[in-house]
Amino acid sequence: MFFTYLRRELRRRRRAALVVASGLALGIALVIVVTSVSSGMGNAQDKVLQSLYGLGTDMTVTKAAAPTANTSERPRFQFDAQDGDSDAEQSSDRVMVQGFQTLSTATVTEVGEQSGVSDAVGGLSLQVIKVDGQFTRGQFQQGEGGGQQGGPGGGTGQPQGEVQGGGANFDVDNYSVFGTDVTEPALGPLTSSKITSGRTFKTTETNAEVAVVDSAYAKEKKLKAGSTVTIKSVKYSVIGIATADSGDAAANVYIPLTQAQTLSDSKDKVTTVYVRATDSQKIDSVKSAIQKNVSGTTVTTSADLADTVSGSLSTASSLATSVGKWLSVAVLVAAFLVAGLLTSSAVSRRVREFGTLKALGWKSGRVTGQVVGEAMVNGLLGGALGIALGLGGAYVVTAISPTLQAEMGGGTGGQGGPGGGFGGGRQVAARTLDVALTAPVSVTTVAVAVGLAVAGGLIAGAFGGWRASRLRPADALRRVE
Repeated sequence: MFFTYLRRELRRRRRAALVVASGLALGIALVIVVTSVSSGMGNAQDKVLQSLYGLGTDMTVTKAAAPTANTSERPRFQFDAQDGDSDAEQSSDRVMVQGFQTLSTATVTEVGEQSGVSDAVGGLSLQVIKVDGQFTRGQFQQGEGGGQQGGPGGGTGQPQGEVQGGGANFDVDNYSVFGTDVTEPALGPLTSSKITSGRTFKTTETNAEVAVVDSAYAKEKKLKAGSTVTIKSVKYSVIGIATADSGDAAANVYIPLTQAQTLSDSKDKVTTVYVRATDSQKIDSVKSAIQKNVSGTTVTTSADLADTVSGSLSTASSLATSVGKWLSVAVLVAAFLVAGLLTSSAVSRRVREFGTLKALGWKSGRVTGQVVGEAMVNGLLGGALGIALGLGGAYVVTAISPTLQAEMGGGTGGQGGPGGGFGGGRQVAARTLDVALTAPVSVTTVAVAVGLAVAGGLIAGAFGGWRASRLRPADALRRVE
């Protein structure tokens, strides 16, 4: 009898049922779209952070570099050609630690021994300035800023400096080198790039004269697997070409850590320690432990880095988190309230019907159950419609894939140069990445939508049931009169 009466009433009151279901569907669809877009923005931010931080890295440990504003501290290149030898080709390069003060490799071990640390690996960030050409007697002094850099990885630079005491016709190549611990291939900035030609380092090549080159730099310099790169008179065989998963690469050239330490006269030194925690829920406690037990260092987590990301990605994420979620809540509350009021109003219009049923022997509980059942069906219908609309909206967002910009750095702090560390306490150029937005819908989101549909039906049923429970057989007679 319950289902027969339910089916008849829903068919007879299709328009009212559709209005209630549509209101619930709008609220549920908005929740799905906002949740999926927020999830997509979270994925986009993670992608941006990975391009700087390295896959699998939860935090970095660095030591801020002291400012070097004094002109005398800029790199100088001495050339001894006589005036009569001005056609002689000469070359000189300088390899300098970039971004941070160096830390002892013992610091890597000390960090790795902290509670909650799963793994720790060191890396050395370097800048190479190579000057070659035809010089008379004089001295070349690199200009302020070390040349015009092509992005955070260093890039090639235009000649920028001065020759004191002579004349010159020269070129300047300014690029970044990162010394990576080849025994730990799963941690560090190279993991944010994919080998697209050749191979990566072998764990046995700890002191081999081999290099992996970023694809953008390789294209500019016409390098490929099997080519040779010369740094400070040492020839490195290019074994692979790496392409950054998103944005710019952490460095132009990657070489084994021991080789980088030798080139820069930084034996047993690193600039950055990359740390992986045993549990993502323990990142804050691990950070506190390192700060407490490893003095003189700066610990930066991905959450700290996320705070430095600006641009349209950050703005849209903030809007989705604040305005979007509150809008969803407001629409849902309104939908639930309207569904309840419409259900209550429908019961009021059926006073004669329910009064007659009570006169025929139906108890209040049975009448209330009938009203709640109708409201639950309306709620489930609204939920199904809302899920369909929400999935459609998420699909449209993913299909369009609007491009958002994420800007990192600019000002003091932020990314600390090649190698992906942070908090270097120096001026860094702003860096902009374009990220395509998607709107993935998880099973959890769909489950929440179903729960909201049930909740909407229960709330509407509660309104209608309360109104129905207050009806008396005499109400039907008064309505007839």
